[in-house]
Amino acid sequence: MQRFFSFVSGAFCGAVVGSVAALLLAPLSGRELQRLSRARAEAMVDDVRKAYEERQAELKAQLEALKAPRLVS
Repeated sequence: MQRFFSFVSGAFCGAVVGSVAALLLAPLSGRELQRLSRARAEAMVDDVRKAYEERQAELKAQLEALKAPRLVS
């Protein structure tokens, strides 16, 4: 039981020290980081949406090409 308590207290102290270090060494404030994260997420969603629409158009064109009657020579 003593080893478990030592492990838990060490993990807790490490988490506290890590949190404080992260806050002190962060290059941006919380609001700036949120704004930047939101902008990156929106850009990623836009990129995915654009890729989806392009792929959808390609597949529709391929489907129409397959549906078109072929002339046998």
